[in-house]
Amino acid sequence: MQHDSKFTPSGNAVRDWIEFRLPIFKLLDGAVGSYPTPRNLSYWWNFGSLAGLCLVVQILTGVFLAMHYKPDAAMAFNSVEHIMRDVNYGWLLRYVHAVGASLFFAVVYIHIFRGLYYGSYKYPRELLWWLGIVILLLMMATAFMGYVLPWGQMSFWGATVITNFFSAIPGVGDWVVEWLRGGFAVSDPTLNRFFSLHYLLPFAIVGVVILHIWALHQHGSNNPLGIDVKGPQDTVPFNPYYSIKDMFGMGVFLILFSYLVFFAPNSLGDPANYTPANPMVTPPEIVPEWYFLPFYAILRSVPDIGIPGLFTLVSAKLAGVICMLGSILVLFALPWLDFSKVRSARFRPIYKWVFWLLVIDCFVLGYVGANKPEGYFIVLGKVATLYYFLHFLVLIPWIACKEKPLPLPESISKAVLAS
Repeated sequence: MQHDSKFTPSGNAVRDWIEFRLPIFKLLDGAVGSYPTPRNLSYWWNFGSLAGLCLVVQILTGVFLAMHYKPDAAMAFNSVEHIMRDVNYGWLLRYVHAVGASLFFAVVYIHIFRGLYYGSYKYPRELLWWLGIVILLLMMATAFMGYVLPWGQMSFWGATVITNFFSAIPGVGDWVVEWLRGGFAVSDPTLNRFFSLHYLLPFAIVGVVILHIWALHQHGSNNPLGIDVKGPQDTVPFNPYYSIKDMFGMGVFLILFSYLVFFAPNSLGDPANYTPANPMVTPPEIVPEWYFLPFYAILRSVPDIGIPGLFTLVSAKLAGVICMLGSILVLFALPWLDFSKVRSARFRPIYKWVFWLLVIDCFVLGYVGANKPEGYFIVLGKVATLYYFLHFLVLIPWIACKEKPLPLPESISKAVLAS
C-alpha cells in the first residue's frame, strides 16, 4: 500500500534520518513551534506552562525520593529522616518536592481562576475544561496520599480523619473505610497502598495532561477578549513569541521557588509532622495542607439537614462530604450554568464584580478552614459555604439572563492595533 510522503528534508542528516522514520520533529513543531496562538495573550496564560513545569519537577524528585523511602509503618518516619540527613542532597530533593506540591496547587488554582474570568470553559472548550477539573481531582488524591507518607502526627491523623468521613455513606460506609485503610485503622496496609497510588497517579495525570493539550490544540487558546480568531492576522506562532514569554515567567517562578526551598522550606507545612505518628496521642487541632483548607471549611460548615428537634434527614457528616465533593463537581456543569454568549469578564460588568466576590469567598473559606470551628468562625464558614454554591447555581445563571454585555471588538488584530 503506497501513500504520499509528507517528509521534507531539513539539511540535518541525523534529524532527517529520524524524521523520515518517526515524524517527531514535525509533531513538536506543530505543538509548540509554529502552532498559531492569539496575538493578545497576557501573562495570565503563563500558568499553564508553569503547571507543566511543576508536574515534571514533582515526578523527577518523587522518583528519586522513592528510591530511599520505606513504605512501612515502623520505618517510614526514620526513612524520611535518613533522606534528610544521610542521602546526598536528600534534603534538597525532599524540600523541592514538598514546596513544589504547594506551588503546583497555587499555579493550578490561578490557572483555573483565569479560566473562570475569561470564560475559557465556554463553547467549544467544554471538554478542555472538564479535563482540567479531572487533573485537579487527580492532583488532590495524589497530594493527600503523599501527605500521609512521612508518617508524622499530622500525616497519620489527617489520614484517619479524612478516611473516616467515608463512613458517612449510608449502608456501605464502614466497608468503604475498611477497604481504603486495608484494616480497621490507619496502619501499615494503608501506608503501602497510599505509597503505591501516590507513585502511580502522577503518570495518570500526565496522560490526562496530554489529552488536555490535545483538546486545547483542537480549537486553539482562548484570549483576554474572549473572541474567536478570524484569520492569520489574529495569530502569531507560539515560538518565539510565547516561548520567550513562558521562559521569562518560569524564571520569575523559579526565583520564588528557590527562595522557599532554601530560606523557608517549612513555612507551608505543619510542625506536628516532624513528630513520629502516635495512634495514642491526638493533636490539638488536625488541619490539612493550605491548598485543601477551603474544602475542609466546607466539609465542617454544613449542619444537619432536617427539622431541628424532630428528625434529621441528612447528618452533618454526610452533608459535609456531599458539599465538599459538590464544590468541585459543580465546576463540570459550569459551561451550561453560564449560558452567556460573551466569554470574557472584560465585557461583562456584573459578572466581573461577582467573580471577585468568589475569589474573596475562597480566601475566607481558607481562613475559616485554618482555624478551630468555634465562635464566629462557625457562622462565617456557613455564610461563605452558602455563597460559594449560590455563586455557581444561582448568580451565574441569573447574570447570564439579566446582564447586558459591552460591545465586543471586531477582531483580535483590530483591538491590539487600536491599543
